[in-house]
Amino acid sequence: MSITTLLIISVLYKFFSNLIQKRGSQLNLEPHVRNALRLLLRVVAIVATITIIFSIWNIPTNIFVGGSALIGAALGFGSSQTINNIVAGFYVLVSQPFKVKDYVKIGDLEGQVEEITINYTILYTPTFNILRVPNTQVLNSRILNLTHEEYIKYTFTISFGHELTEQQISSQIMKPGIDDFRECCGFEELRIPEFYLDGADRLEKKYLIRLFIPKGHARDLYVQQPELIKQIMKYYDNVKIAS
Repeated sequence: MSITTLLIISVLYKFFSNLIQKRGSQLNLEPHVRNALRLLLRVVAIVATITIIFSIWNIPTNIFVGGSALIGAALGFGSSQTINNIVAGFYVLVSQPFKVKDYVKIGDLEGQVEEITINYTILYTPTFNILRVPNTQVLNSRILNLTHEEYIKYTFTISFGHELTEQQISSQIMKPGIDDFRECCGFEELRIPEFYLDGADRLEKKYLIRLFIPKGHARDLYVQQPELIKQIMKYYDNVKIAS
């Protein structure tokens, strides 16, 4: 009878796991929410299975308690990094400093969040690669979420020498460069990039440029940022030659 129960648990586990995946997609649940639900289901299945096995062999429950303590100690000494990752993963899943498809900076790393698992946060990086960041590193790093109002609001710096006036930079370089970027590259439908003077030192003027990319389209960001710089530098070269 107990063996039959184990088979039933196995079937129910597979059924509910598939159901979570299917219904989660239909309800547009975030992938990290589905991962958390599947993890909870797995824990329940494991506890139920262990309980039934103990009842089959008539093993006293105090052995289970003692064995759990020994296993816990072994895990603590031998797999502390894995355990820390799991704990950090729970924290990331619950606190939600970012969601799947958000564009984030985690310490010195950046990219679009593709998946949040119990061990790793998976990023699609500006080098068009997939990077698995341990959740302990996520938890111990400064997190900057660049996704707001369904846009990736990405800001970067560009500098010009003092031989050009602010008026020249604004009217002869930045504005026409942005206009060409939107017109010739087919980006007219996007929100217009913004720019403003951020500061200056004895060597150069520093401008901040902000790009607005729809959420979940990090690949467009990786393509459009260098294209915008290219258009701006084209006008910069023209002004330099003319002067």
